[in-house]
Amino acid sequence: VQLQASGGGLVQPGGSLRLSCAASGGLTFQFMGWYRQAPGKQRELVASFTGGGIIRYADSVKGRFTISRDIPKNMLYLQMDSLKPEDTAVYYCNAKSGYSWWGQGTQVTVSS
Repeated sequence: VQLQASGGGLVQPGGSLRLSCAASGGLTFQFMGWYRQAPGKQRELVASFTGGGIIRYADSVKGRFTISRDIPKNMLYLQMDSLKPEDTAVYYCNAKSGYSWWGQGTQVTVSS
C-alpha cells in the first residue's frame, strides 16, 4: 500500500486549498483520515472516516474543512476553506486496516 498526498501550498488567510490522497494497493480501509503536524507540536487528527462512514473533525476545523472520498478510485480529499495562519502545518493522509500507512506529507502554509 502506498499513499500519495498532494495539493498543499502557500495561501493567504481566508483562502482555500484542496488536498488529495491517492491510495494504491487495492485494500478497503477501515479508517482514512488527515493528520497535521505544525513545527514543535504533536501530530494531530484533523478529519477522518471510520467504519460505517462516520466522519469526525477536530474542533479547530469544524465548519471550515470538509473531508470526502471516492471509494472506487481509492481517493481521499480535504477541502480547506477560511484558512487561518494556525492551520499552517505538514498534512499527512493515513489509512488503517490492521496496519497503519502514512503518506509523505504535504506542506500547507497560511500567510499574508
